[in-house]
Formats: sequence, C-alpha cells, structure tokens
Amino acid sequence: MEHKRLNAYKIMWLFVFFDLPVTTKKERKVATRFRKELMKDGFTMMQWSVYMRHCASKESADVHVNRVSELIPDKGQVTVLAVTDKQYGNMLNYWGCKSTPMAEGPKQLELF
Repeated sequence: MEHKRLNAYKIMWLFVFFDLPVTTKKERKVATRFRKELMKDGFTMMQWSVYMRHCASKESADVHVNRVSELIPDKGQVTVLAVTDKQYGNMLNYWGCKSTPMAEGPKQLELF
C-alpha cells in the first residue's frame, strides 16, 4: 500500500475577517448570529472579528467559502482569505513583547 504524504501546498486555512455594525440591538443580534454560524461550520475565533478554519483541500475550502458567502449580513464588511498550510506555517503572533508560535495544525486526515 502506497502512503501519500500530506502536502503543505494543498492543505488550506481559511480566515474570515469582519466588521459588522453593533449599534442597535438588532445589529448585535445579526452579528452574534453570524459568529455562531461560523463556529457551527468549524471556525474558531482567533481574535474578536477574525475566525479561522483548517481545510484538508482546496475543494473543502471552496465549500466553506460558499457557506460563509451565504451567511454574510446586509450591513458591514466580511473578507475571506485562503492560505496554504505552508503559508500558514510562516505566521508570527505577538502577545506583549514576545513571539509565540502558532499551535501546530491537525495531523489527522479528514475523510469528509
């Protein structure tokens, strides 16, 4: 049996950046629903208005981009960025004055 190595250029990470109005009660409800739907689709919060998700392939990433596009509220701005696992590995995060490496991505193969 031949084993294929996971390719860091084919595994994708999706980032959703958003700036939604939250002035009125209705706007806050819409923004909260948007965040909850992102989490229901497997996204995790990186920062307050930045959510991210691991995708095993470009095709999987495309499915989730389409789902996000269906969730976009009428007001505000939503941006989706797809990067390869290789590019994701070059990310630097700073808290205070020290650099902290990102947690390593999942090692297990997704079958769906």
